[in-house]
Amino acid sequence: MIFAALLFFAASLTPEQQARADEVYETLRCVACQNQSIAESEAEIAQVMRSMVDNRIAAGDTDEQARQFVVTHYGEYVLLTPSVSPKNYLLWIGPVTALAFGGFWAFSLFRRDAKSSE
Repeated sequence: MIFAALLFFAASLTPEQQARADEVYETLRCVACQNQSIAESEAEIAQVMRSMVDNRIAAGDTDEQARQFVVTHYGEYVLLTPSVSPKNYLLWIGPVTALAFGGFWAFSLFRRDAKSSE
C-alpha cells in the first residue's frame, strides 16, 4: 500500500534530473539485495529508495544531498563505496595490514626453511 502511494506521488524529473538521479542510483546499495545498486535491483525497497532520490532531486537537492538523505534513513551501509572516516579506518586499512602481516609471516617461514635445509 505504501509502495503504491510512493509510486503514485513519484516526482516527474526532467531528462537532466533523471540523468543525475541515475548516477546517484549507481552509488547506493539495495538493502535487500547482495551487493546490487538500486539501479540494478528490482526489489520493492530499491524502488522506494529510487523514489526517495527522485523526490529529493526534484525538490532541488544536489546529488550529494540526495545521497545523504538516503544514508540518513538507511545508514552508511547503503553506500557502495564507504566514506573514509575515523569510524571505518579499519575497513580501509585492515586488508592492507593483513596482507603485510601475511607476507611477513610467509617470508619468515621460507627463510627459516632455507636455513634449516643448509
